[in-house]
Amino acid sequence: MSLQVQPRLITLEGGEGAGKSTVLAALRDALEATGVEVVCTREPGGTPLAEQIRGLLLDPHHEPATPEAELLLVFAGRAQHVRETLLPALRRGAWVISDRFTDASYAYQGEGRGLDPAFIAELERRVVGIEPALTLLLDVPVAIGLQRARGRGAADRIEAEREDFFERVRAGYRARAQAQAHRFHVIDASQPADAVAAQAVARLRLLIEAQS
Repeated sequence: MSLQVQPRLITLEGGEGAGKSTVLAALRDALEATGVEVVCTREPGGTPLAEQIRGLLLDPHHEPATPEAELLLVFAGRAQHVRETLLPALRRGAWVISDRFTDASYAYQGEGRGLDPAFIAELERRVVGIEPALTLLLDVPVAIGLQRARGRGAADRIEAEREDFFERVRAGYRARAQAQAHRFHVIDASQPADAVAAQAVARLRLLIEAQS
């Protein structure tokens, strides 16, 4: 079963401190200015149950999850997110912007944790079944991203990982963007936030023009 491309689904990817929240807000404002409904969401999370799973995954006080348990928890939340939030919004014609989606599993659990990407792909086919029309990869050097992320306060369980873990995650994202260049657009997120947001909005407008 192949994945169904969703023309109005946009996902934001990148390592810690890449500035996804700022870009998401800029994309939301640009879309809402055209008069369309926009749903902004995130992973892990996006529904009440999936937000509870997020808490299990990120709370540093919980028992550490094995890589396999972490992956399955992420996909449990994603299954709920897709069916309860994403598909209903897309079916009624809304645009959806998600802070992370399945690409994050290939980067974090695949490259970061060393899990088999074929297993992730099987879960993606069976549990998710959809992919975005556009994925914006906010690429930033690991040292810069971690400095930003850890400047926000106490680190969650993922943010507390070693720097080499995040180097693997970044490499995984970059390889995936190269392999799926038809939907990925890479932005240098070490630039000032307004420049990053402007490039993201410009790429969004190209997508809208291509679909009109």
